[in-house]
Amino acid sequence: MRRWYTRTKKGSPEIYPDEVFIDAANISQFDTSQFEGRIERPLSRRSFAVAGGVFALAATLLLLRASDLQLLHGTAYAKQARENQLEQQVIFADRGVIKDRAGRPLAWNDRPAVNEQDFATRVYSPYRGIAHVLGYIKPPAKDSSGFYYRDSYVGVDGAEKAFDDTLKGENGLTLTETDARGGVVSSSAVRTPKMGATLALSVDAVVSEGLYDSLALHASAARAVGAAGVIIDVRTGELLALASYPEYSPQTLLGGDPAAVTAYTADRRLPFLNRATDGLYAPGSIVKPLVAAAALAEGVIDENKQILSSGQLVVPNPYNPDKPSIFKDWRVNGWTDARRAIAVSSDVYFYEIGGGFESQPGLGIGRIDSYFKLFGFGSDAGLRGFSEAPGTIPTPEWKAATFPEDPAWRLGNTYHTAIGQYGTLVTPLQAVRMVAAISNGGMLLTPTLVASSTPRGSSIPIDAHALEVAREGMRQGVTSGIATAVNFSFVHVAAKTGTAQVGVHNEYQNAWMVGFWPYENPHYAYAVVLERMPAGTPIGGSVVMSDFFRFLETHAPGYLN
Repeated sequence: MRRWYTRTKKGSPEIYPDEVFIDAANISQFDTSQFEGRIERPLSRRSFAVAGGVFALAATLLLLRASDLQLLHGTAYAKQARENQLEQQVIFADRGVIKDRAGRPLAWNDRPAVNEQDFATRVYSPYRGIAHVLGYIKPPAKDSSGFYYRDSYVGVDGAEKAFDDTLKGENGLTLTETDARGGVVSSSAVRTPKMGATLALSVDAVVSEGLYDSLALHASAARAVGAAGVIIDVRTGELLALASYPEYSPQTLLGGDPAAVTAYTADRRLPFLNRATDGLYAPGSIVKPLVAAAALAEGVIDENKQILSSGQLVVPNPYNPDKPSIFKDWRVNGWTDARRAIAVSSDVYFYEIGGGFESQPGLGIGRIDSYFKLFGFGSDAGLRGFSEAPGTIPTPEWKAATFPEDPAWRLGNTYHTAIGQYGTLVTPLQAVRMVAAISNGGMLLTPTLVASSTPRGSSIPIDAHALEVAREGMRQGVTSGIATAVNFSFVHVAAKTGTAQVGVHNEYQNAWMVGFWPYENPHYAYAVVLERMPAGTPIGGSVVMSDFFRFLETHAPGYLN
């Protein structure tokens, strides 16, 4: 059968444009309203031109936008893209725990079940008398965008500041991968946090609280501005207590309560002042054991030589015999040798061995200055990380600089320096170092707040027997002198009281007591001071320590032996 169709030539199209786009003009007989007569209307040249223009404009706009993204903002968007993909997050390390010498926690960390913070909350023990020892911290802090501009705890005061490197630990780090929509793809800790080391302090929280409570009670009763007390181990230099009244609350400061902070700063009693290390006070008669030991070591006087105190020392005035210089004793003490002069605190005795009188030679201000420095006055004690006031030792050079209108050094200036007055200023920490050196045979210790520390200090070049006489005089002061308030059967104490007049018109006084125990084999030395109470107030350091030793007998008897 013959096929009615023929095969097209290879490569020829089967459908031609003129078969599809039929010229409408040649089929006008069809009803165009019913779409008869054509499959599709042919496109005009104008249509092609318009379409081409639209495509060209779109391409131009896309090119301009691409240039803007790449050339002007390319770096920023690239950085943003990377950050969106990989984010670093700090894992805050817990701060090290602080404990007292008995292992009681004094500062630790708390992570409550519901915690809006990324870090633990620092918690401080409520024990009184340790605020200035512990200090406080500033926690990590972030800005409104969530960026941590302080990414660790920062010690601000006390042990928190002094041992910040030990306590702070090492933060960890987490890397989080996110997709373009912000969803977390993966998260992993690339560095785990390391908690800070535990710090064992030398202080005993119970002992510190007992000392602080006694200071607070009697300072309040005496209307004193403040008070301070220090107890040191005379064998190691470890501080058993370092109390300053009044004190602040580390927990309150950590909370950042503006009203509480304002109340602290407005308090005229200065609770932020660590009186134990930064408070400067005229020492008064607590320097007399030191001056006696210096005079004996220098051969100025024999330990058994007696000097008469009739209540005053009258120094003739060669320029006006009718107006001699009179230096009063605090009472008539009669004949006293070195031990008795310490026990009853005879001013006349120390006027004479300090500045000389008639046939009795004196140390002179040069040697007084030297011995004061040997026993730690006039310089800081070296307590790590703590602010310390250096104090003042009056000398002719000091007077000339301080009082240029009256620069001449007079005998009376030496007399008053020998009894711890005039311009002499010391801190309680300096005072306790001085007493510790007398009690331990001449070792000036560097104080420390770290338990089990290796003792550090320097040996004072002074005759051992001279120090022994000073110790005996301090013991006599307790058994038969003016420090009988601390005469106990359960512990043998050696002590020296001191009262120094202060104020423009001597209208105030500082009241001291220093000493050590047990007398036969000294382990601890102490210094307490009540600051700026009205002159004539009968309350002094003796009652503070009397109550404290009774506290030890009941609550910490192990420290008495």
